[in-house]
Amino acid sequence: MLSLQQELESNDYPGRGIVIGLSANGKYAVTAYFIMGRSVNSRNRVFVTEADGIRTEAFDPSKLEDPSLIIYAPVRVLGSDTIVTNGDQTDTIYDGLSKGMTFEQSLRSREFEPDAPNYTPRISGVMHVEKGAFDYSMSILKSDDGNPSCCNRYTFSYDKPVAGEGRFIHTYMHDGNPLPSFTGEPKPVIIEDDMDDFTAMLWNSLNEENKVSLFVRYIDIETGEYRTSIVNKNQGAD
Repeated sequence: MLSLQQELESNDYPGRGIVIGLSANGKYAVTAYFIMGRSVNSRNRVFVTEADGIRTEAFDPSKLEDPSLIIYAPVRVLGSDTIVTNGDQTDTIYDGLSKGMTFEQSLRSREFEPDAPNYTPRISGVMHVEKGAFDYSMSILKSDDGNPSCCNRYTFSYDKPVAGEGRFIHTYMHDGNPLPSFTGEPKPVIIEDDMDDFTAMLWNSLNEENKVSLFVRYIDIETGEYRTSIVNKNQGAD
């Protein structure tokens, strides 16, 4: 089990990251999603609430350049499923699940982002919370070691999460030019009981210069009710 605080403090640029797991008291399905940025366009964003999820928006619309890879809905809810991703594949998964497809099948039509030379991976997660039961899956779609002619697809499923444990996946191993894609399985990390403490720890551990926004949600496994926390560097906490 790894410390999320140490993982984040030791990495200036993990890019965008998804955490999913079960709180230590076993009561809450937990997820977090953060975005970072190196360019003015990437840093000019905030998370805003929308229906049961969130959407990215330009903080200063006059500075918005190319919206294609930075404006999207990272979180959407479909019945008992909560979808969390780093791009518009959130909508692809939502539509696929609506048609009876699996999480993995829904992503077959997608691949890594067309942002050469980085070819940023698409990372995704889906949480299923229903009648006191919780399971989740995560996915990464990435170029074949920087070769854009081949998309490598990996899906990881966790059917009986252990209390206090989660998994962490992010887009980049560290800063660089080009940015090196995440490798290996999602990292096993410790999940805390208190949402406010967990949110503060994550936000304070992200690199001050590069962090942009953070979303955290705790879902009551018994009732399905949830609490959400959003922190935006550009306008404080929501």
